[in-house]
Amino acid sequence: MLQQTVVATVRPYYAKFLAAYPRIEDLAAASVEEVCGHWAGLGYYARARNLHKCAQAVAALGAFPQTIEGLRALPGIGPYTANAIGAIAFRLPVLPVDGNIERVAARIFAITAPLPQAKPQIVTAAQAFIQDKHAQQAPGDFAQALFDLGATICTPKSPNCPACPWAAHCQGAAQGIAATLPAKSPKAARPHRTGTAYVLLDAAGDVLLLRRPARGLLGGMLALPEEPPITAKWRDAGSIEHVFTHFTLTLGVKAARRKTLPDGALRAPAATAPLPSVMRKALDAGRRALNHAANGE
Repeated sequence: MLQQTVVATVRPYYAKFLAAYPRIEDLAAASVEEVCGHWAGLGYYARARNLHKCAQAVAALGAFPQTIEGLRALPGIGPYTANAIGAIAFRLPVLPVDGNIERVAARIFAITAPLPQAKPQIVTAAQAFIQDKHAQQAPGDFAQALFDLGATICTPKSPNCPACPWAAHCQGAAQGIAATLPAKSPKAARPHRTGTAYVLLDAAGDVLLLRRPARGLLGGMLALPEEPPITAKWRDAGSIEHVFTHFTLTLGVKAARRKTLPDGALRAPAATAPLPSVMRKALDAGRRALNHAANGE
């Protein structure tokens, strides 16, 4: 959950997720649709699908593999996650290089090549950290200490170099360039896309929904239709904006209300439907427009 999402957002999701799935076998036995529902709002939904596949693989094995190779063979487990699990859970002498450790290494070794091209060089340089005797004795604690060093002292802006225990060995600080590292290549402008979302509510307050295809954007998640699901008097509910990692999206929202939804339609209570953030924005816009119309506004 913490990959690509900040702690403040994750905390309530994590608590609810553990309450729903206290054991890995519980997660493995759940449907992927249910798991995605618990994930709704966290974004990067491939993570939820991979987590579910991973739980099924671990349940089939009977336990987590305790080697990096075994961990890497699990669905959704890449180099960073395998090293994090290995170091923290199984005390393997490996280093998970997250953004914090990446920044610390770039500064200590004064690596001036820009990201993302410099990432392999930085990861290789960071491996020197695990030669430390403390890293060998308690690799999980050592990794988390490095995470904290990057998060609280070797921060992206205005690093607190006087408080850093490695200041005397930091080449970036010695050269007076620590605050500029790691360098980053200019980001390309995000492409912009447009679309339409249709909000159809019934008298009971349910909304008509669709299930997105398993692969692709918002894969496996509940969503609003992109085309009119029925012939109706669709009210213009304005538009919403949403920023994805690789593009921005403007959705025009159309809304209508009818006494009942079509037979067999996938539905959920509009107020609590487990929707991705972009769909929640569109649904809320549609509900507001219909409420204003009902009040004669």
